Amino acid sequence: MNIRFFNAKILVLNEDEKFEIVQGELWTKDNLIYYIGSGEDKPEALSWEREIDAKGNLLMPGFKDAHTHTAMTFLRSFADDLPLQSWLYDSVFPREGQLTEDDIYWLDILGIMEYLTSGITSNFDMYFFPPKNAKASVDCGFRTVQTSGLNNFGGTIEQLEENYNIVNDMGELSSFIIGFHAEYTTSKELMEGVASLAQKYHSPVFLHNAETALEVKECKERWGMTPTQLTDSLGMYQYGGGGYHCVHMEDADFEIFKKRGLTAVTNPASNLKLASGVAPIKRYMDEGISLAIGTDGPASNNCLDMFREMFLTTALAKVRENDAAVVPAEDVLYMATAAGAKCMGLDDCDRLAVGKKADIIMIDLQQPNMQPENNTIKNIVYSGSKQNVALTMVNGKILYEAGQFNIGFDPAEIYAKANAIIGRMK
Repeated sequence: MNIRFFNAKILVLNEDEKFEIVQGELWTKDNLIYYIGSGEDKPEALSWEREIDAKGNLLMPGFKDAHTHTAMTFLRSFADDLPLQSWLYDSVFPREGQLTEDDIYWLDILGIMEYLTSGITSNFDMYFFPPKNAKASVDCGFRTVQTSGLNNFGGTIEQLEENYNIVNDMGELSSFIIGFHAEYTTSKELMEGVASLAQKYHSPVFLHNAETALEVKECKERWGMTPTQLTDSLGMYQYGGGGYHCVHMEDADFEIFKKRGLTAVTNPASNLKLASGVAPIKRYMDEGISLAIGTDGPASNNCLDMFREMFLTTALAKVRENDAAVVPAEDVLYMATAAGAKCMGLDDCDRLAVGKKADIIMIDLQQPNMQPENNTIKNIVYSGSKQNVALTMVNGKILYEAGQFNIGFDPAEIYAKANAIIGRMK
């Protein structure tokens, strides 16, 4: 689909990897960005399906939700106000065991709808039945990267390998990276199998890592090492990867992250709600360790809102360090876009540039919370909200615009199916 945006502000990255805003036009051709410029140097016009007057609003790369469990939409506001271990073992795991493949499909679509309203154009998902998860994304036109939630309660190395191959062969909107749930839910034998598979396919490895102090304490009691040290000792990170949460880290863990080029994916809203702690964001930045941002799942957050995550990432860091100058808005926006894309292996979706995938959102600046325009980037991080998402495009197709979805499903049907799924569970 060929679309011309004009009268736009366009957020780009310069040669120093710093954001700057240019004025002009952005053209998409099929699923790629074809032109960005003032209009004076534009190539011969394409045959347009649509020409959109941006009216001075901002085009920017879509947010990358770098850690989530999409289909957990069915447990939103179901098992709240509980610590992580009892939340998981007493409320979450028993009901997850009742999910069917069809359930996953419909619950994923509900989550995708919410991603689109928040300007999220791709997610890094960990959940059951990966091929069904991928089908939901492909059917909606959404971009999903998956990793495995393999643990002692479900899955095998053979299934993990099968899912890896199936999902990576389902088209450009679907990809898969090796991983497992967490050290505290997974036997050493399974972890060794994950490491072997990652080496076979030259894949990064991702897992929940150092989310709680108890998790780290018990891992050290079992193995004499932290989760980061243990997984590194098993040879998991020869091709990179990273961890989700990464709150309770030791000096040696930071060294491993630096040495292996790993990414720490912070999930501030979930960590607050489950009282897991506040991640040491400033230290990661000081150490030159890559950071990305994720919402975690809608059962522990409870919403899929990158604006809230960005604000919490910087605000909590400022409180933690007792320094209002740390973790500035520009760095947080980079984490939520370009760094998230790198973490997810989406190097062709990381920024607005000619030849990159047309994963684009439009931010409505003509609203009170975006005025005055003293600093648009800071406005996005410190005062932006989902109300400012005017349009979300994935792979050259507009999936959400002016509050309406273009994903091929009736929202009322999706809501009814989600309520029916949780309604039948004991």
